[in-house]
Amino acid sequence: MKKIGYAVLGLGIGMAHCEGAALSEHADLVAVCDLDRERLAKAHALYPETTLYEDFEELLRDDRVDIISICLPSAMHADFAVRAMRAGKHVLVEKPIDITPERAALIEAARLETGMTCGIVHQNRFNFNMTAIKQAVEEGKLGRILLGTFAVKWYREQKYYDRGGWRGTWEMDGGGSLMNQAVHTVDLMQWLMGEVESVTSTMNIYNHNIKTEDMTASLITFKNGATATFVSTTCAYPGISTEIDLYGTEGSIEADADLLKTWKMKDDEDEEEEEEMLAKYGRGNRYAAEQNPGVLYGHRHVVEDIILAVRDGRDPEVMPADAIRAVRIVDAVYRSARAGGEKILLG
Repeated sequence: MKKIGYAVLGLGIGMAHCEGAALSEHADLVAVCDLDRERLAKAHALYPETTLYEDFEELLRDDRVDIISICLPSAMHADFAVRAMRAGKHVLVEKPIDITPERAALIEAARLETGMTCGIVHQNRFNFNMTAIKQAVEEGKLGRILLGTFAVKWYREQKYYDRGGWRGTWEMDGGGSLMNQAVHTVDLMQWLMGEVESVTSTMNIYNHNIKTEDMTASLITFKNGATATFVSTTCAYPGISTEIDLYGTEGSIEADADLLKTWKMKDDEDEEEEEEMLAKYGRGNRYAAEQNPGVLYGHRHVVEDIILAVRDGRDPEVMPADAIRAVRIVDAVYRSARAGGEKILLG
């Protein structure tokens, strides 16, 4: 079977996409595109057989290319994803899908218009511990989930925002700690807890010279009656944790990113299940991957998924409609905070 031709647009986080495509048994990394010649040279050193482009239109005309990863500043995602799909290319779009629900919807509309395959990068869904947590939720092991606490307590120096000139701007980044760093955890929150009903939020700039925010705090209610708190910041020196905690009538689960911390179930009185789950998932993705050879996680997982989706004619695991839900929540947080903490209802 002919291998899928893969290309990457944007060689920042796009280098992780390059690695995923190059390591796939089912694809060839045939091209990369960037305006930065230094980045192109670095990519060429790693992948010397790959064609280098500075012009996106030239990349679109390359008949070897079946899939393009869109890895540009967030506000450029819709424009370039739509152009790619209309040129007959399948796409994998980095997070966030774009910076507003309206712009994100353009990607879904183009997918429906063209029939091309479009996946979105929300790779944290495929952390080994998240797979186990999602299964526990779906099986009802926690009973009725009453409360979630989510806190992305990261740290970024000022030079992070100064580099490239687009981070921490409303026009290109769409926000700050919430839209850029915490959108993955927003996605996990709604994926695990269900459809959001309302958002009440505050935000501020505490420790950076930026236009957006470096801290948000929100109270979130869900249509199923549950409540969550959500905090994001890039001021927590030196970068502390990513808390993902669920509390239900029959059990509680706590995680820090890919590390499972707590697994308490009412029907596990001897704590054997907790001991087993912590042994499997308490040491993170790398350890779990060693115990499960051949199972991918991170960017390798999502890149392989889009490759196999195109090969097999199926939908990818994270679709534009999934990613739009996370952007709608982020948008509601910002609208609430700008309105002085007004409760924002999501339809």
